[in-house]
Amino acid sequence: MIDHTGVVVSDFARSRAFYTAALGSLGFIKNMEFPASVTGHADVAGFGPPDKPEFWISNGTPNQPPLHIAFRVNTRAEVDAYYKAALAAGGRDNGAPGLRPHYHPNYYGAFVLDPDGHNIEAVCHAPE
Repeated sequence: MIDHTGVVVSDFARSRAFYTAALGSLGFIKNMEFPASVTGHADVAGFGPPDKPEFWISNGTPNQPPLHIAFRVNTRAEVDAYYKAALAAGGRDNGAPGLRPHYHPNYYGAFVLDPDGHNIEAVCHAPE
């Protein structure tokens, strides 16, 4: 079981704004933030449900190759909302919401590239 994960980003303020909007559509909030003076290496921000950050961004040289991270949601409407919010926040389309039956019959996902090219997905595994 993964407790938390994250990506390294090149422009902390831009990525913080992107993730606040994109993940906000999934019910995540930015619930922790620490400057480099506290962490000893970089500015960081954590996003998740109100009680726990599960996804972190860290300022620095972005991961190469860019990472793919998928957020599991309960409904296809949440996938659609994520896609719309992520694009409005400056993300780039990498796969519009839709079924991906080659994964399994109910795999409904949407893929958006964040400002550094990380492939951030929202996916629902439930039937409609």
